[in-house]
Amino acid sequence: MKAILWKSADKLRGTLDAAEYKHFVLGLVFLKYVSVAMAEKRAQLEAQLRDGSMLAGLGLEGRASEELILKTVEDRRQYTGAGLFYVPPAARWEVVMERAKGTLDGPSLGEVINAAMDTIEKANPSLKDTLPDNYNSQRVNETTLAGLVQLLDRLEFQSQVGEDGRRTGARDLMGEVYEYFLEQFAIAEGRNAGQFFTPESIVRLLVEMLEPKEGERVLDPACGSGGMFVQTEKFIDTHGGDRFNVSVFGQERSLTTWRLAKMNLAIHGIEANLGEEPADSFHEDQHPDLKADVVLANPPFNISDWGGERLGIDDRWVYGVPPVGNANFAWIQLMVSKLRPGGRAGIVLANGSMSSKSGGEGDIRRRMLEDDLVACMVALPGQLFRSTQIPACLWFLAEGKGRGHGEWVQGRKGEVLFIDASRLGTMKERTHRELKTPDVERVASTFRAWRGASGAGAYTDVPGFCRSASLEEIRQNDFMLTPGRYVKAAEPEGDPDAEPVGAKVERLTKELFSQFEEAGRLEAVVREQVGRL
Repeated sequence: MKAILWKSADKLRGTLDAAEYKHFVLGLVFLKYVSVAMAEKRAQLEAQLRDGSMLAGLGLEGRASEELILKTVEDRRQYTGAGLFYVPPAARWEVVMERAKGTLDGPSLGEVINAAMDTIEKANPSLKDTLPDNYNSQRVNETTLAGLVQLLDRLEFQSQVGEDGRRTGARDLMGEVYEYFLEQFAIAEGRNAGQFFTPESIVRLLVEMLEPKEGERVLDPACGSGGMFVQTEKFIDTHGGDRFNVSVFGQERSLTTWRLAKMNLAIHGIEANLGEEPADSFHEDQHPDLKADVVLANPPFNISDWGGERLGIDDRWVYGVPPVGNANFAWIQLMVSKLRPGGRAGIVLANGSMSSKSGGEGDIRRRMLEDDLVACMVALPGQLFRSTQIPACLWFLAEGKGRGHGEWVQGRKGEVLFIDASRLGTMKERTHRELKTPDVERVASTFRAWRGASGAGAYTDVPGFCRSASLEEIRQNDFMLTPGRYVKAAEPEGDPDAEPVGAKVERLTKELFSQFEEAGRLEAVVREQVGRL
């Protein structure tokens, strides 16, 4: 898939800006994706009608007539009821492909694609104002566009329809594709694009530690491509819950990313409220009355242009007014303001948030700790993000932990768990590290044991990895939250096969003298040769 996407981008290079053509391509990927899923369901319906199994399920005998088959396979409810999109005949991928091959006369290929997008939006109200409509802008000529469509036709997707006729779930396809484009182009152009997509292993760690449950309300106020919600659905599903019984709320200020998130969630069959329009969470809250059970986010690191000077005193700044020049503690307090009593939050921030004192950040951090809001701090390994090398950490907050009405953390009043995961992970590529499943499990199970989760076992400090520290100890460390301060260094492991120090010195001395002798011999040879000149 990546090879095809790279070639697709090559076709657009020089025609569209990198920030544009990823969305241009993603719209076409979406069109093919929903068309393929519908075709799969359509074939299943037709087979069940022809062999009589569908009628038998309704208590009827015989096989369906051709008229009934045609009517049933074009019944929109058959698809929406199975968690799929209904794609009207004129909007299907095969129609676009025929036009791309030049086997159809009439409107241009750009017009055909725009019409297909518009038709799908009208047939599926949840996609309103989501799909791209710039395929006939003349910025990409007909030949290039046709080549792009034929190239994307080679994309193959996994089966989307189960034996029960319902959607089976999908990978975070759009997020995966989006990350690929961020990596290949945005990084090369020096853009701070990592803010829009969180690496899958970090999302998984956040969700594994927050443990969302069916029936809960989940909010991401900086939702990017919606990857947090996709992982939340997977977690609930794999833990025996009903993945459709979760209320999802998000917000995103970038129009193109907001559209991408809606496409991504639509593909996964996730009903989400992303607000009426793309909007800034600080200045245009799309969910002003929402109190969520779980709040999680990976907001952009250390942003200075967040408009803090326009807010001044705000009800959300319970622990202090955040500095105008850095939004880190504005994000934390915004998320806290969205928690219901006893709710929980997880946020990805730059490491500086754990120790910075500039602009009053140290005082805000102190007040949060004195209010017993902070449950756990995790130092992440470097190189997890493809587009930035800024070291990052995870904050986990438990509303009510210090006031006795929090249920998430048991018996840890006045304590914070510090986990140093900076040495975990595996290099996936030369410049990219990822947390593997055992890494995620180790961190998440440590936290579960510490907070007293059922069946998690007893918690124990592990030098160099985790330690539960009291508020008094944190106060002695000037309210710094860097895990390395608390977990200390791990005891060096003894090597039973290690060479004794005395023998090692003797061996190295011999090697050194031998090299001196060799150097002397070589010098004599060189002098002799020079003397003959």
